[in-house]
Amino acid sequence: MVEITPRLSIGQGAERTGLSVHALRFYENEDLFLTPVRRGAGGRRVYSEDDVAWLTVCIILRASDMPVPVLRRYAALVREGAGNEEERLALMREHEARVADRIGRLTESLDLIRFKAAVYEDLVDHGSAAAHHCHGPSTGAEEARSSVPRREVLAE
Repeated sequence: MVEITPRLSIGQGAERTGLSVHALRFYENEDLFLTPVRRGAGGRRVYSEDDVAWLTVCIILRASDMPVPVLRRYAALVREGAGNEEERLALMREHEARVADRIGRLTESLDLIRFKAAVYEDLVDHGSAAAHHCHGPSTGAEEARSSVPRREVLAE
């Protein structure tokens, strides 16, 4: 008995992956698929469930800012099959370090944003008499004269 594999048009592939038709063509042109994209009647691209599953991996890696050349290398290693797991691991560990560093920087940014939001919430809740002091850097003399609590001054 022959197993029938569902074939998706480029529009269906785009819908299933959340990519645009243009992005699907880009992934193909960048040699990011594990197997060559098949063509159906009239030479139109058709995708399998395996293509969709692989593209999902690619989408997640790209969302984590994996550069296209690194993703291309990863795809090539997967296409080669068993025997290159050490290189795949090294590639993933390097990317993991880049993502962890980025998360650290974003966490610092989020901490500052939350602090600034809390300062403005305090100002809104307690009136805006001191609001002009928290929009830019203040000099030491202004800080000494200011009736603004230290929390607001530090937030500038």
